Amino acid sequence: MTPTPTPLAAAGAVEKDNKRITTGWTFYDWANSVYPLVITSSIFPIYWGAVTADINPAEGNTVDFLGFQVPGSSLLTYAISFSFLLIALVSPFLTSLADFSGRKKLFLQIFCYIGAISCAGLFFFTKGTLTLSTFVFIAATVGFSGSIVFYNSYLPDISSEEKFDSLSAKGFSMGYIGSVILLVICLVLVTFNKEIGIEKGFATRLSFLLTGIWWAGFAQIPFFTLPPDTGRPADAPAAEGGWVLNGFRELGKVWDQLSQLPNLKKFLLAYFTYNMGVQTVMYVATIFGDKELHLESTALIVTILLLQVVAILGAYLFAKLSEAIGNTRALSWSVAIWGCICVAGYFVQAGWSFYALASVIGLTMGGIQSLSRSTYSKIIPENTPNSAAFFSFFDVTEKLSIVIGTAVFGVIAQITGSMRNSILSLIVFFILGFIFLLTLRGKKLREDSLGPVAVPAPPPASAGAEMGAPVAR
Repeated sequence: MTPTPTPLAAAGAVEKDNKRITTGWTFYDWANSVYPLVITSSIFPIYWGAVTADINPAEGNTVDFLGFQVPGSSLLTYAISFSFLLIALVSPFLTSLADFSGRKKLFLQIFCYIGAISCAGLFFFTKGTLTLSTFVFIAATVGFSGSIVFYNSYLPDISSEEKFDSLSAKGFSMGYIGSVILLVICLVLVTFNKEIGIEKGFATRLSFLLTGIWWAGFAQIPFFTLPPDTGRPADAPAAEGGWVLNGFRELGKVWDQLSQLPNLKKFLLAYFTYNMGVQTVMYVATIFGDKELHLESTALIVTILLLQVVAILGAYLFAKLSEAIGNTRALSWSVAIWGCICVAGYFVQAGWSFYALASVIGLTMGGIQSLSRSTYSKIIPENTPNSAAFFSFFDVTEKLSIVIGTAVFGVIAQITGSMRNSILSLIVFFILGFIFLLTLRGKKLREDSLGPVAVPAPPPASAGAEMGAPVAR
């Protein structure tokens, strides 16, 4: 079956399912996935906990931040919340501007370098630089999150719909493999620091520097292989009021399109709710194991390392499951499992129960992330010329859900004095997400009406290629 080309593909600029392009695209997952693993999930939270505990151990590990006394663990979740709130506010404008200007790759590169340089800057994080390093961490998170929206928006441009699930899963798997390799290197540095002849703190901070170098270095592969920016066509009409107003005008067009796509709105609502729980668990799991379960740092890092390996299997497993029972059904199963994870997390103790729970998290982590991205790609209007603007809505939905999820977690932990209560509260998000997904069960996800911003249907000569396309459910 020959996939229907996009306008760019028809012009010869982009060839869908080109192995060189799709493989290069997955290498950005390989490059940037070291950030969520090393910085947000494993080594950095442990180092953060050690530094903040050393600042004021007599006062319950509270720290002074801009004149406020805040528990060290809560400050980390608040920093994450602020980071994603910031990127949620600016990414809709930037992505619509990227679509309008034809500079999608340029924006991907800008955010990549902001994140990578900030990661490297965390090398200077000590208890004397807590406030400054908190803002550097925020910048790294903004860089990571900002680049992801442009990266994700390439998926419908370079792949045919029937390959969305497998290509998305391949990207996440590449990310897990690459990040595991760097984490092993960092683990060797931290564990055998004495044999190497360096202090443990220096070895830990060296891991942050290596993360930035890895991210920026391997990002050169997708930067080289992804289609070049087309730029603004010479014959394109000038934007009324300049780029700034046009950026918001493009978002307004997408908003109008959403009113004609009820399934898209329902999916975004479901994603918004269950993602609050998923992302919060992923961001706080390590500090929960450190502060609540009092696990050794080496045991925590090894657990997260194994979790990444299991996540590779999970991404492919749920991709196969979606082929058998449909995307929304597979997502519903995954969300139900995550709800059970929260209940188990409230009772979990150090030992076999923790490792069993970590294995389940790893299995479902890759699946729900990969399926969410590919399902959204199947719902947005086919061949839409402003894919980055559509993905900015997806990105804003994700970021706002992280803002609320991590903020709720931090507030409950600060008020009750226990992160277990925060973990248990997340089950509400999964229940709501599951209910919203049920409204999509058995439906054709992409509506027939593409609305005013979509590209018109191809001429009848190519219509036959559409007949055999699988229906996304």
